[in-house]
Amino acid sequence: MQAEKGGEEKMQNVARWRDAPVFSEAERLALEFAEKATITGQRVEPELITRLKQHFDDAQIVELSAAVALENFRSKFNVPLGVEAQGFCIVPAR
Repeated sequence: MQAEKGGEEKMQNVARWRDAPVFSEAERLALEFAEKATITGQRVEPELITRLKQHFDDAQIVELSAAVALENFRSKFNVPLGVEAQGFCIVPAR
């Protein structure tokens, strides 16, 4: 994301993805998908997949799923090894 135009601004606004004007509709859907796939107790409903398919093909949705899973893996892997966060991810309040 950072290599794109406005990437740094987007990185700084990830926690405010719903309201920040820097994100496109497709990016907001991807972030909604990431949030639902990550937060325990939330589900990725078929309606969200239908909306994703308006912007992404099946291969891209699989790639997005893999990226979300990898970042979730890293978040669990880094803690016991003492790898500190870089401040780009703020978990929203429930």
